[in-house]
Amino acid sequence: MAAAAHAFFSLSSVEPVLHSALPVAGNGGRSGRNHGFFRPSTVICPGREPASHGLSDDFDFQESLTNVQALLHHHPTSGRGLLTTVDHLKRLCIDHYFQDEIDTIVDSCADLIHGDDLLYATLSLRLMREAGYCVSADDVLRKFANDNGDFNLGLSKDVRGLLSLQDMSHLNMGEPSLYKANEFSSKHLRFAIKYLEPNLARYVRQSLDHPYHVSLMQYKARHHLSYLQNWPTRNMAIENLACAEFQIKKLQHHREMQEVRRWWMDLGLAQDVPAARDQLLKWYMWPMTVLEGFSFSRYRIEITKIISIVYIVDDIFDLVATQEEISLFNEAIKMWDLAAADSLPNYMISCYKALYTITNDIADMVRKEHGANPINHLRKAWATLFDGFMIEGKWLSTNQVPTSEDYLRNGIITSGAPLVFLHLFFMLGHDLTEGNKDNIHRVISCPAKIMRLWDDMGSAKDESQEGLDGSYKELYQRENPRGDADGHMLDMIASEWECLNNECFSGMKLTLSHSFITASLNFARMVRVMYGYDDEQKLPILEDYTRMLLF
Repeated sequence: MAAAAHAFFSLSSVEPVLHSALPVAGNGGRSGRNHGFFRPSTVICPGREPASHGLSDDFDFQESLTNVQALLHHHPTSGRGLLTTVDHLKRLCIDHYFQDEIDTIVDSCADLIHGDDLLYATLSLRLMREAGYCVSADDVLRKFANDNGDFNLGLSKDVRGLLSLQDMSHLNMGEPSLYKANEFSSKHLRFAIKYLEPNLARYVRQSLDHPYHVSLMQYKARHHLSYLQNWPTRNMAIENLACAEFQIKKLQHHREMQEVRRWWMDLGLAQDVPAARDQLLKWYMWPMTVLEGFSFSRYRIEITKIISIVYIVDDIFDLVATQEEISLFNEAIKMWDLAAADSLPNYMISCYKALYTITNDIADMVRKEHGANPINHLRKAWATLFDGFMIEGKWLSTNQVPTSEDYLRNGIITSGAPLVFLHLFFMLGHDLTEGNKDNIHRVISCPAKIMRLWDDMGSAKDESQEGLDGSYKELYQRENPRGDADGHMLDMIASEWECLNNECFSGMKLTLSHSFITASLNFARMVRVMYGYDDEQKLPILEDYTRMLLF
């Protein structure tokens, strides 16, 4: 994997502004319930973005919130206009300030799914599914199909309806109509692009290249704002609030990155294990993207620490340690005692102590905030990860070729995703019970499997990584010499997305927090950004995303 960027930045000039501009910390729950209004009421934006995203120095955030709220309460048009406004708020990632109003609007506009307007029937269907309503896409879309179940050709001229149909198709939970919806909308939208006015053509192309739901909304938000800014009639209240949100998030990301970098430099692992990767910015990009909400700043910082240790441990296993040292490392993790570090070589001692201290600090934080100490679950998760690395090492050292199924099952573990998610699970106040273990496993394993498959499908080699790793693609080709490995893996990824959709848009909303479900979805979305190599083995989306959110 190529590093996202190598240069870090000086943040001392923005730090005072950041502290005055950040929202009041929430209670860690669904942010829409705790609006997190700003203190003081004005947002000062240093280093303005390009003119289209700029804000005046005396911009009043509270007033902007009030103005948008008024739109939701006193919209001059019908329910269709309200749904469109809700859609814009979601696409601009500012819907969390108005969750109560949005819930009311989606509920009051539910009858639109029965209408014969493709745009509003599919928009209402999508918003209802995202809100947790149990609605059959097959039932809603039947009216737009002929007797053979194919969509009516007359719909091919309805570009905005096709865009909405395309968006809805990616929330598929295994419904036949949504497979056809994706095929039908993609075909006719691609054909229509050359006939559309430039602004709409760009928007359609971007929607096809970065589909709704399976792509990062934070990334798509900037493009959606640019699209709105080229409309003949503009809603400045929404645009200004979106600009302010972009600026404040960027300042918060700077502060978090500065704190993580300070921790990393003090830790000294880059010097103790010089062969290991030193890609702090890339590691921070995961929690920055996955865990949304101003009140979760501390959690993002702590999760970055866990991710960094996972990468260092992986490199120790792959690049540095002998088989004897690896066995000692594994035994020490199972003992979970600082005294066990005495048996390790010097370069491992600092890694072991960092791993032990960070995990215990997180467990102690969870105990103080939520009343239960998850340390036994977390230490077992680390032991499971180490066992996975041991299995990979055994395959390599004995020239044993695992089956593609065995490799993938172990590869989900060694991706580190289950370990990271378990830490986040407890941070968000959840607890493991016999009744929720299976469902939670799927919410975690689906994005982890998507990550492993995308990673293995790419041919790019990490510029900072010289170790040897297996590949599901290679193993599948070995077992199926005439098979289409990439096609097979893309089908598997699509299947995992359907499974994840089922978990996130079904009864799991009753047992898992909105924040955890969103984290699972965002993780799966981030995979395409982090492993989206082009023909030149570069990561253009990741580079664009990094510049957009951090620089």
